[in-house]
Formats: sequence, structure tokens, C-alpha cells
Amino acid sequence: MGLVLAGAVSVQFGSGAATLLFPRAGAAGMVALRLTVAAVLMLAICRPRLRGHSRADWAAVIGLGLVFAVMNSVFYQAIARIPLGPAVTLEVLGPLILSVVLARRAATWLWALLALAGVALLGAGGLGRLTVPGVLLALTAGALWAAYILLSAAVGGRFPRADGVAIALAVAAVITLPIGASTAGTVLLDPPVLALGAGVAVLSSVLPYTCELFALRRLPSSTFAVMSSLGPAIACLAGFVVLGQSLTALEALAVLLVIAATAGAVVAPS
Repeated sequence: MGLVLAGAVSVQFGSGAATLLFPRAGAAGMVALRLTVAAVLMLAICRPRLRGHSRADWAAVIGLGLVFAVMNSVFYQAIARIPLGPAVTLEVLGPLILSVVLARRAATWLWALLALAGVALLGAGGLGRLTVPGVLLALTAGALWAAYILLSAAVGGRFPRADGVAIALAVAAVITLPIGASTAGTVLLDPPVLALGAGVAVLSSVLPYTCELFALRRLPSSTFAVMSSLGPAIACLAGFVVLGQSLTALEALAVLLVIAATAGAVVAPS
């Protein structure tokens, strides 16, 4: 539970910080910078062993790397078009649907529905600011988030420590760096951009992906998916602290519903 919560807080504050660089580096540039720095850090820390793995191992870790690349690219394109809170609210529908599909008990379905109600309330206040492209991108990111949960659980069982995350991030960096460099150019090498990008890499990739990898070794995927509904609530907090956005009474009620649903899903047997 602590690992999931730490990962959620880290990634949402990282997303808030990333939006500050969009005017200079663009969404594609930020994705490339974030994933490349994260890959370099994780490879230096983990020094993963590349030999002795089966084809199935490599298929899982390369698949996770592809999901890292596309999921982050799509989500950053979404928050470049719509506010962070509503974007995360739409994105979290993917894990919630996954929790219902994977659940083996009716209680899990009820907690997922309660979380969905909270997510709906949380997004209601920002619906007037949404655009069709932004909504479609956020929903696509949600589907990829569900795929990430399944692949991360598989990779965590096939690779020791956080080696799988390090290799997957390297795959994602190879995919996104040429695109980001072609759109942002030498801006990515400016010291202020590089410094903030490194911070975003740690907050949005290194810490959350590692925490979630270890969490998925102990939690059922269905429970983890319901806990992902904390994302919109934490995104609102990040929006308040980083971007100066405030919570209405309705949004505060929605946050309480999401927290209650998450707590119930964790306590209930899978």
C-alpha cells in the first residue's frame, strides 16, 4: 500500500512539474527528456544482466518499454490540451475497468463502482474545459495504463530487483528520443530545462515505476488497479501545490469517495 501511494504521489507531482516545461520543450520533448534521463539513471543504478533470459522474458520487457513510450507520449499530449485533473480522471478509467475484469469477488466490483463515482464527481468540475482530442488521448492513455499494470506484474516476476524497469525504460528512450529531439532540438540541452527534466524523470519514472513494480509482486492486479483511482485525487493536490488550483466542496467529497473505495479494496480479500 505504501509503495502504491508513494508512486502515485510522485508521478502526479512530476506531471505537474512537466507542464511547466511544455512552452519551451513541448510535450514530445518532455517525454523524450524524462524517459532518457530515467533510463540512464536506472541503468547506472541497477546494471541489469542481459544474458540468461528467455524469449518470453524479452517479449515482456520490450512490451513494457513500448507501453512506457506510447503511454507517456499520449498522456503528455493530453495534458497539453486539457487540465491535469480531468486528464488523470479520464485516464484512471482504464485501471478501474481492469479491476472489474480481473476481480473474482463481488466486493471488488462494488469498490470499483464507488471509486468510479468519485472519479466522475472529480472530473465534473472540469468537463467544460475539455476538448475532443484531449479526451480521446486521455482515454487512450487509460487503456495503456491497464496494459502497463499487467506487463509490469509480468516483468516483475521475470526479472530480479528493478532490472526489468531499467531495461524497459531504455527501450522507451530509444523510441522517444529521436522524436523529441526532432521537435525540441537543442532546447533539451539548456541547463534549466535539463535540470527540471531530470527532476521530472525521477518523480514521474524512476520512483513510481520502481515502487509499482515491487508493489505488484505483493498485491493482486485487481487491487492495484482500484488503488490507481487515487490518481485524480493526488492530481488535484498536485494542481493546488504546483499550479495554484483549488478544490471545491464537491471535489473534496469526490476525493473522500475515492479514498474510501481504495481503502475498501485493499482491506477486502481478493
